[in-house]
Amino acid sequence: MSGNHLVIVESPAKAKTINKYLGKDYTVLASYGHVRDLPPKDGSVRPDENFAMDWELGARSKKTIDQLANAARDADTVYLATDPDREGEAISWHVQEVLKGRRGLKDLAFERVTFNEITKNAVLDAIARPRALDDALIQAYLARRALDYLVGFTLSPVLWRKLPGSRSAGRVQSVALRLICEREAEIEDFQPREYWTIEATLTTPSGQDFTARLTHLNGKKLGKFDLPDETTAKQAADILRQLDLSVLSVEKKQVRRHPSPPFTTSTLQQEASRKLGMGASQTMRTAQRLYEGVDLNGDTVGLITYMRTDGTQLAGEAIAQTRSAIGAAYGADYVPDRPRAYKSTAKNAQEAHEAIRPTDPARHPKQVAGALSRDELRLYELIWKRTMACQMESAVLDQVSVDIGDGDNRAVLRATGSIVRFDGFLRVYEEGRDDVQDATSDKRDTRLPAMAERDRLQSRDIKPEQHFTQPPPRYSEASLVKRMEELGIGRPSTYASILQVLQDRDYVRLDSKRFVPEDRGRLVTTFLTSFFGRYVEYDFTAKLEGQLDDISGGRADWQAVLRDFWQAFSAAIDGTKDLTITQVIDALDEELGPHFFRPSANGQDPRKCPSCADGRLGLKLSRTGAFIGCSNYPDCRYTRPLEVPGADGVDGAVSFPRALGTDPETGLPVSVRKGPFGYYGQLGPAEDAEEKSKEKPKRVSLPKGYEPATIDLATVLKLLDLPRTVGTHPESGKPILAGIGRYGPYLQHDGAYKSLPAGDDVLAVGMNRAVELIATARKGGGGSTPVRELGVPDGDSQPVAVFNGRYGPYVRQGKAKIMASLPKGTSVDEVTLEQAVELLAAKAAKSGKGKAPKKAKKTTKSKASAKKSRKPAAGGAAQAADAD
Repeated sequence: MSGNHLVIVESPAKAKTINKYLGKDYTVLASYGHVRDLPPKDGSVRPDENFAMDWELGARSKKTIDQLANAARDADTVYLATDPDREGEAISWHVQEVLKGRRGLKDLAFERVTFNEITKNAVLDAIARPRALDDALIQAYLARRALDYLVGFTLSPVLWRKLPGSRSAGRVQSVALRLICEREAEIEDFQPREYWTIEATLTTPSGQDFTARLTHLNGKKLGKFDLPDETTAKQAADILRQLDLSVLSVEKKQVRRHPSPPFTTSTLQQEASRKLGMGASQTMRTAQRLYEGVDLNGDTVGLITYMRTDGTQLAGEAIAQTRSAIGAAYGADYVPDRPRAYKSTAKNAQEAHEAIRPTDPARHPKQVAGALSRDELRLYELIWKRTMACQMESAVLDQVSVDIGDGDNRAVLRATGSIVRFDGFLRVYEEGRDDVQDATSDKRDTRLPAMAERDRLQSRDIKPEQHFTQPPPRYSEASLVKRMEELGIGRPSTYASILQVLQDRDYVRLDSKRFVPEDRGRLVTTFLTSFFGRYVEYDFTAKLEGQLDDISGGRADWQAVLRDFWQAFSAAIDGTKDLTITQVIDALDEELGPHFFRPSANGQDPRKCPSCADGRLGLKLSRTGAFIGCSNYPDCRYTRPLEVPGADGVDGAVSFPRALGTDPETGLPVSVRKGPFGYYGQLGPAEDAEEKSKEKPKRVSLPKGYEPATIDLATVLKLLDLPRTVGTHPESGKPILAGIGRYGPYLQHDGAYKSLPAGDDVLAVGMNRAVELIATARKGGGGSTPVRELGVPDGDSQPVAVFNGRYGPYVRQGKAKIMASLPKGTSVDEVTLEQAVELLAAKAAKSGKGKAPKKAKKTTKSKASAKKSRKPAAGGAAQAADAD
């Protein structure tokens, strides 16, 4: 196609790959994702004006739009080649709207092109088959964006007013949070139940041992709890020991196991979590890089198809290629007679795109290992194996069940096993499973020795085994994504961001790769279920998702859907205007009381105030959040943090603040207290006296390893004395200091800081260890030697690299003063050049080009000038902030 043409994609990596496929008549540029969004303020969506919306360019988008507009003025046609989904359609729409508003571009020709994989054939075929923008997809985007805005900007302020300390609420995130909180409540309410099983080790006439489990006793089939205790279990075992056992029956049958479908977005996230230990966000970032392309022998090639999809179908050409690759690698026996076809069973599945698969099934992971990072290779191998397996022959297994007894029906035992007769797809791949807990499940992967009916068996060992029922497990990322998909909550492309937001808001935390709700998250969930129950119901959320999908399919009017939602939702918001704090506290206390006031082992009332005679403890609210206080306030000022007694190493009998004694130097009281960011030691007056004093008390955070319930006066005084001089550096002759700052214990020498690793005690670290650690520190908190080079951006001459800084890894270009910290959860090995460029651009726009962030200078200065004296001073607030 002759002439000048502009192709616009989302990312520079995608642009680089596509640019190599198109000729000199094409210029490929990146929009760097969305170019505009709703301003984060009231009135950006106006329901009274039929949901009219205001849009504004992002902080870094003006330069990008200027570049795109300049290139568009020289183009005959602009091809919008963003991703083939709703979000990609929205990006293209935004770009077209903004460019058409520029002078001289109103009549410019725009075409929309989509491709499911970034390969030369797919790109060229898409360019040859352009289409117009899909209005239904754009309207679905507008509806979702308006809904999320209206819920966030309307419900969150209610939370802030009625439930201090809460962060935000979201249309889908609040429902996901409810799932996690309700699972935790199930675990807390769970009462374990004892049960026993009888395992027998038996020997065949040929001398081979195997195990069997008792299933029937005295003519009755045993239920799970029919042997409830040790006494009955021993009685059953004694009966078995008296019997002459033989084989009653041998049942053999052949079964076929079929492969799982190819990956969708959610099943990829689940399997990457189970098999690779990768979180949902990490999985999607890695898949994005595989999709956008890597360099292979001088060519840039996309290795997988588009990774945001709920479809399980494969293109006919891809199936043929996969079957051919299977035959070449494993032989004709592993290729079924007919291709396998799959249909999604997920609720609300749209199946608009292919499943996730390799762009070339013949490209074995070993062939690309040298071009990929460790995570990229592991994820590509997972996708490759799953795709190959989905088109392979079924596995054939011989299953055997043997019943054993005495012939008089006094007892029957059963042994089960299986033999893989033909491995089929199992040669390549087997899907993982979540949370297998049943102690009585059949051991089907056991191979049994040959037996025949009437074979006499010898009893080698009869062993009763005790078991207890287990509570439902906490959600892992894999099981939570699976549950959300089953309920139809959210869309697969949003799961990763939802899980990340819940962690960023401190509503949940990951403990041993399982989600645990924080008390703040439980408060928010209880508030929402109490006063906005309809909007965190699973069925309501799933139904709304279905309506949004109907808009995508052109089956519903987006403004009508919004009107129906907003009419009821705004009424619910208005209904909380007269809601009192007392009503909120009563609802929270009733629902969460069993969690925060658990029965004690000594039988004492957990609600009884330990400070006064007749006070009752309950949940209270203050400007900074929730806490537990006495009903006799203000006569009794007893309080404790909002936590379960015994959690975090805190003795339930210990209340805070905890008085330790008096400082002999100043005569001031010393105490241990609990603040919003943890426990700290304080030198200064009690709370009542503090209000009358102009001087702020001195505070210091308790480092990890120091128990607030047992720490003594002498240790807290030593912590308050920090920073201390460890010694004089043998080379510089300058002192090495040890102290505690905002980010924990540290060493400081000649303007360089080094955080103390876990296991090093700030009060005990010696000279040899300090010199060793200081050797790895850098002045000003940043290193001059990069830990990873990312490359040189297009059109520039200065390289971008990753450095290790005092507060974590950051990126910098050349010797520029602008430095941008890596986002939480992004590792040094994962960050790409494109991400680094975006981070630096955003930082420059925020702080001013060429200016170092003022906050970093201020922090360094305040810590360098820390005072050693324990005497309180008017400037002690900065020290208190550091301690928190």
